[in-house]
Amino acid sequence: MNLPNKITLFRIFITPVYFLFFFSNAWFGAPALVSVLAPWFLWAVIEASDIVDGIIARRRNLVTDLGKVMDPFADVLSRVTYFLCFAYAGIMPVWMFAIILYRELGITFLRMVMLQKGTVVAASIWGKLKAVSYGLSGVVGLIVISTHRLPFLSSYATIAGTVGLVVFSVAVFSSVASFLTYLGPIIRSFRDEA
Repeated sequence: MNLPNKITLFRIFITPVYFLFFFSNAWFGAPALVSVLAPWFLWAVIEASDIVDGIIARRRNLVTDLGKVMDPFADVLSRVTYFLCFAYAGIMPVWMFAIILYRELGITFLRMVMLQKGTVVAASIWGKLKAVSYGLSGVVGLIVISTHRLPFLSSYATIAGTVGLVVFSVAVFSSVASFLTYLGPIIRSFRDEA
């Protein structure tokens, strides 16, 4: 396994740690500050590792079929985890989370079907834009959570919540739009075989 794939694997393993620290105050009685700062730190590590593995893979010509599948999976796992936390915490509407979850499960299924046909469905530019909107949602969601958990930020909770809903809406829209851009070529490939 090459270095970029190891970094991607690290991202997969660290994502559940984010989940545990996000709820560390409610579930384990950790100080509120820990349940804010630890997710911020882990979010930064997760997102930085996503950038770093891609840079190394391209610069050192280490792009592999495994990486083309594992990297999007790691992205989905980490970002769906953010949204699960936000939905459970009540700052993201559950229907928004459901749309994103169904989109991610749908594209994962389609990738597996195409892989069985010998075709790797790599991320497109629309998928990358969706990933950016997801990453931004991760930041904004953590800002909203910070205003809820830290008393000295509570006066910003209403405005942060409103901004959060707008950013989450953009993430949902980009999620559906990018899914449709993947779906078209996949359907055409099945038609060509028929």
